[in-house]
Amino acid sequence: MEQQQPYDIENSMVFRSMRMEDIPFICEIEQEAFTTPWTEGAFHNELTNNQFAHYMIMDIEGEVAGYGGMWLIMEEAHVTNVAVRSNYRGRKLGERLLRELMRTAVFLGAIRMTLEVRASNYVAQNLYEKLGFRSVGVRRGYYTDNREDAVVMWVDLPKRGKDGLGV
Repeated sequence: MEQQQPYDIENSMVFRSMRMEDIPFICEIEQEAFTTPWTEGAFHNELTNNQFAHYMIMDIEGEVAGYGGMWLIMEEAHVTNVAVRSNYRGRKLGERLLRELMRTAVFLGAIRMTLEVRASNYVAQNLYEKLGFRSVGVRRGYYTDNREDAVVMWVDLPKRGKDGLGV
């Protein structure tokens, strides 16, 4: 009897730019991940009107498994969203997605990256620290749903390497 090989999620994963037809799937993930999810209109605006916006999809065998977004302004990348569909969580895909955002930011010329994270979200903060982010301040009452503070985190990105990625 032939033994089945374990499923290799890494080899079935593709990163690509977000398209308009992805928005309904992204909004499903938003509903799963956030207490104040972005709307379809917000993502539509990001893709059509925001010249600084860069959004990517993590596709696993044709399914939108996660996404991440950032605004690239001059040499700074500001992470707007990172989320993974609930049935894919716990497999380090958020880390993989954030690393891909960092690579993309380096490729596009960013030298540093910033984000805000809920003060109570220690899991995310630990991930960000693992990737080199450090806490540099607090935005008091930042989140509109409960006035929770946001921890502001920054990382200096590596210089662009010979392969153009650096991360």
